Amino acid sequence: MRIGLQIPSFTWPGGPEALASTLDEIAAVADEGRFASLWVMDHFFQIPPVGPAEQEMLEAYGVLHYLAARTRRLRLGALVTGVTYRHPGILVKAVSTLDVLSGGRAVLGIGAAWFEREHRGLGVPFPPLAERFERLEEALQIAKQMWSEDDGPYEGHHHHLAETLCVPQPLQRPHPPILVGGMGERETLRLVAEYADACNLFAHAGSEVLRHKLEVLRHHCEVLERDYDTIERTCLGTLQLGPEQMSVPDVIALCRELAEAGIQHAIFNLPDVHTIRPLETLAKEVLPEVMGF
Repeated sequence: MRIGLQIPSFTWPGGPEALASTLDEIAAVADEGRFASLWVMDHFFQIPPVGPAEQEMLEAYGVLHYLAARTRRLRLGALVTGVTYRHPGILVKAVSTLDVLSGGRAVLGIGAAWFEREHRGLGVPFPPLAERFERLEEALQIAKQMWSEDDGPYEGHHHHLAETLCVPQPLQRPHPPILVGGMGERETLRLVAEYADACNLFAHAGSEVLRHKLEVLRHHCEVLERDYDTIERTCLGTLQLGPEQMSVPDVIALCRELAEAGIQHAIFNLPDVHTIRPLETLAKEVLPEVMGF
């Protein structure tokens, strides 16, 4: 099993002046500590499960490009970009740039978007759910075309590109991995099977739900004649280490349970990651134990 780190909050001691140095330290420990990946949320306002909207939230691709210069090994991505936030052509260009500047370590994480407040707040259109899924499928098609030898037009229902030119192309071939986030059985997992290289599920749903979702994904793959084993199965969860919370054996047991459910890459956020200690604990005491799962 591979372990990744997600950073969902930038509300740390020292305020904005200390953000860069704290982020540097977190990235260095993760990069040196054999973590597989480093992710940030793609939101413009902080989201309700993490904190009030008024808390600090940095723009995702600015952070990822910054991290590209501060790390050498970690895969880097947004978990996940809402399809409504950027025109697909601009998003693909941003991820292509990240891949080139990171030496081939970018991941395109994308989903249908959900947080209406930040859309309304910043004047970003927030269409109904059905349209957002239509736009998501078109964005996936645009990414595939821009990362191919076909630089001709793209004509979709919602997006019209006269040229799908993308120079330079990403370093990863045939393209950076595409991860689709979400657990919807009819649309999201079908899009994973048809277009993506990875899925992302929610660890808190529990092992039985994860097994079921992966079976649904397997069925979509069978219908589309896609090799299920070519899709990386990832999940996102929260770890709170401490005497009154989770112990190292608890985390190892959780990782074993996730692996047995079919997860290959568990991505965790740590509410107190800025203290560095829980990150070091994972690197030294958990990762060596779970890499064989």
